[in-house]
Amino acid sequence: MASSLGTAASSPILASSSSEARLSFHLSSSSSSPSRLSFSSSFKPFSFSPLSSHLSRHQRRSAVNVSSSGGFSSVASPKCVASNPDQLKSAREDIKQLLKSNFCHPILIRLGWHDAGTYNKNIEEWPQRGGANGSLRFEVELKHAANAGLVNALSLIQPIKDKYSGVTYADLFQLASATAIEEAGGPKIPMKYGRVDVSGPNECPEEGRLPDAGPPSPADHLRDVFYRMGLNDKEIVALSGAHTLGRSRPERSGWGKPETKYTKDGPGEPGGQSWTVQWLKFDNSYFKDIKAKTDEDLLVLPTDAVLFEDPSFKVYAEKYAEDQEAFFKDYAEAHAKLSNLGAKFDPPEGIVLDDTPIQAAPEKFVAAKYSTGKRDLSDSMKQKIRAEYEAFGGSPDKALPTNYFLNIIIIIGVLAILTYLLGNY
Repeated sequence: MASSLGTAASSPILASSSSEARLSFHLSSSSSSPSRLSFSSSFKPFSFSPLSSHLSRHQRRSAVNVSSSGGFSSVASPKCVASNPDQLKSAREDIKQLLKSNFCHPILIRLGWHDAGTYNKNIEEWPQRGGANGSLRFEVELKHAANAGLVNALSLIQPIKDKYSGVTYADLFQLASATAIEEAGGPKIPMKYGRVDVSGPNECPEEGRLPDAGPPSPADHLRDVFYRMGLNDKEIVALSGAHTLGRSRPERSGWGKPETKYTKDGPGEPGGQSWTVQWLKFDNSYFKDIKAKTDEDLLVLPTDAVLFEDPSFKVYAEKYAEDQEAFFKDYAEAHAKLSNLGAKFDPPEGIVLDDTPIQAAPEKFVAAKYSTGKRDLSDSMKQKIRAEYEAFGGSPDKALPTNYFLNIIIIIGVLAILTYLLGNY
């Protein structure tokens, strides 16, 4: 699952250090013109100095503040235990506009994945367990090799955070990630919000929890990392499918070609090597192209190839290559699960933004409601009674007489007893 969410479009699973690429859920995005910010997830040792010249004065003052020396001041967010639903909806619309103008889908997906992907199911305490808690906004975590280039994603969404102070960073990262998938043509993600932010950089996880791109044993490595998060083989393969978006740049990750016929003209900053032909469209092309292996201009990393080599992974990879609907369904579920890992929600049940009403729980059976014909019954209770009538062979449009069956049973019982008694005399 090594991807590269880096510059003008990287992919969600890859990141890197100078000596070895990390699999950082890595998608990179692109800007709409060469003069705009480059969204490449750099895989070199993290360097801040080049960025300050690309950021606006407003961005340099924002919560991921860039100092004149190119460093960051780790500003703790205000105590905000839950996000405001109305502000979340408005922020989502602003993110959609950002995606349309900057083509930054891949890097925003990577931002959400990397904040959540530090989760360790073996640690119960929050925030020590890692996960989707907004810690990625702090310099100490941004400097992790796997997160190279994500400062660009932060600079893109910081103005939205400034505009909607009632939205936590943890929610904003996951909102941006899910919205990017949907706006690229992917499935609707069943998201919930209300994630609580960590308060300071001392609560960031240690480095080393995110996956590598080219480990000696790709299948074992993927399972080591993702099983630690509580994910299974199906979810590993489904999430790998997000590589349908983005591209990798060799000068940053050590993987891929400087440019291909699919990337030489952008959109955004030209160059890099993509996993798919249409690398800003979310579909099942990733699985089809890896299986075919007929186009040298498309990237296949060791952690990509293993999906069709490992017997367990292959079952799902083959399925998704043939059935996009199945892929979309499983991907949506896996993405939602990833986005919730390690999060602390307030309210505990979370906040759902969708306009679709949540289905009400079935009405609890209350015997008293059956005790009189004079009491008005609820519609759901009437449906239950009607179903019972039908089960006895009655008509759904004609109620059976009150105590009809009970009277018959009593009569039959009395006759049986009398017959028994008279037969013994």
